[in-house]
Amino acid sequence: GKNEYDLLVVGGGSGGLACAKEAAQFGRKVAVMDYVEPSPQETTWGLGGTCVNVGCIPKKLMHQAALLGSALKDAQHYGWNISQPVHHTWSVMAQGVQNYVKSLNWGHRVQLQEKKVKYFNIKGSFSDPHTVRGLTKAGKETVVTADHIVIATGGRPKYPMDVAGAREYGITSDDLFWLKESPGKTLTPFVFNVSLECAGFLTGIGLDTTVMMRSVPLRGFDQASRISKKKQICFTTQQQMASLVTEHMESYGTRFLKRCFPIKVEKLKSNRLQVTWKNADLDTEETDSFDTIMWAVGRAPDTKTLNLETVGVKTNSETGKIIVDASEATSVPHIYAVGDITEGRPELTPTAIAAGKLLAQRLFGQSSELMDYDNVPTTVFTPLEYGCVGLSEEAAVQRHGADNIEVYHAYYKPLEFTVAERDATQCYMKMVCLREREQRILGLHFIGPNAGEVIQGFALGIKCGATYPQMMKTVGIHPTCAEEVTKLHITKRSGLDATVTGC
Repeated sequence: GKNEYDLLVVGGGSGGLACAKEAAQFGRKVAVMDYVEPSPQETTWGLGGTCVNVGCIPKKLMHQAALLGSALKDAQHYGWNISQPVHHTWSVMAQGVQNYVKSLNWGHRVQLQEKKVKYFNIKGSFSDPHTVRGLTKAGKETVVTADHIVIATGGRPKYPMDVAGAREYGITSDDLFWLKESPGKTLTPFVFNVSLECAGFLTGIGLDTTVMMRSVPLRGFDQASRISKKKQICFTTQQQMASLVTEHMESYGTRFLKRCFPIKVEKLKSNRLQVTWKNADLDTEETDSFDTIMWAVGRAPDTKTLNLETVGVKTNSETGKIIVDASEATSVPHIYAVGDITEGRPELTPTAIAAGKLLAQRLFGQSSELMDYDNVPTTVFTPLEYGCVGLSEEAAVQRHGADNIEVYHAYYKPLEFTVAERDATQCYMKMVCLREREQRILGLHFIGPNAGEVIQGFALGIKCGATYPQMMKTVGIHPTCAEEVTKLHITKRSGLDATVTGC
C-alpha cells in the first residue's frame, strides 16, 4: 500500500533536522527518527546530534571560558586590579553550558512540532528499502514507511581496541561536556582536533592536562611550512604548520608526550587511573596516574544497527561510511545519506545542514542544485585558533604541481598581544596560490586570535575565485589581525629561498 510519509529522516542531528524541516516547508509529510545510545559511561543527551550536545556548541563555550581566563591575566597589564589567584569552578561552567544545550534540545522539539514533523524517539533499523522499524523505551514496536528515506546518524567516538582498560576506565568527548565535577588531572591520548581543543580549554581553566601524540598533530590539515622562527626572516625549515598550534599550547602549560602510545589503564586503590605507555624514541615503558583519561582516537559511523546490508546500501568496508554520489544518493533508489555518515565528505555541521536542505529542495522543490564541497572553511578552536579554507600546500602541489604553486606567508603580532607582552611566536598565516596568470588563491591558512571569524570573511572571496593581486588591493581594517592577510608580501618559489620583501 501507500507509504505513510513522504520523507523519513533517520538521525536527529544537524543535517537530518535541516533536511526534515526544509522538506516540511514544501507541505510534505515528514518524520524524524532519533535515538541516543548511551555512551559506555552511561552519558546520554537530547535531540540535536553531536554538534549541539557533545561537539561544537559545548566545546566553543568551554573554549570561551578558557579565553576569559587568559583575558583576566592580560587585564592586569591594561590597568585592571584583579585579585590573585583567580580560581575557576567547573560545576558553575558545566551547569551553564549544559542548561544552554538543553534549551537547544527543547528548541528543536518545538520547531519540529511547529512544522508538523513527526518525531519518533526510537532506534530504528531497515526491514526493506521503504520501511524502518524499532522499539520504544517501553518495548512497543513501531513501523514507519516512507517514499524517501535519509540516513543522517552521524558518528560516535571510538575507543582504542588494543589498550587494556581503555573502555572500562576512559571517557570520550561524549562524556566530557556532561561531567558535573571537574575532570581534574587529565590525559588525552592521540592528537585529533577534539583532543587538542579539549586539552586547550582544560589547560586554560587551570587543570593539569597532558596530550599523548603518537605522530603528527592535526592530521589532514596543512603540514608544510616554509618559515624559520627567527623574526622577519623566512627560510625553508619544513616546520610543520600544524605543529605551531601544539607549540603554543605547550608554551602555555599543556604537557605533550611525543612519540608515545598507551598500552594499558589500571585503576588504583585511590581511584586514580594509572596509565602505562611506550616511548617509541627511548624504547621504554613509562607510567603516570591521572584523574581522567579522555580518548580521542577518531570517530566511527553510527551504522551498526541500521541493517544496511539487508536493503543493499553500500558502505566503504574500511571506514564503514555510506557511499553516496554527488546528489547524496546511496546505492538504493529512494535512500539518501548526508553528514558525517557519508564517505568523502567533510565532518562539519554547516556542510551537513546545507547538504540536507539542498537534498530536500531537489526531492520536493523542483531544484537541481547540488552541494558544493569545495572551499569549505573550518577552524580548530585551540587556545591559539587555526582557521583555513581551500587547499593545503601539499594538496595544491599534488593537484597542480610544485612549479605551478606560489606560497605567500608571514609571522605577525596581534596588537592586543603587545601591552600584555604575550608571546606571538606562533601567530602565522599562509596563502597558497596558482602561479600562472592571475594567481588565483587556492587556500588560506591562519593561526591566531579569532581565526574562525577571520577565515569566515575571506572564505567568500576565495569561493568567488579571488586572486592574490585582488587581495593585495583590498584595504584592510586597521589595526586587526585580518588586515595582515592583505599585506602578505613574503614569498617562496618552487622550494627556492625567496628575498624578504617585508614582514
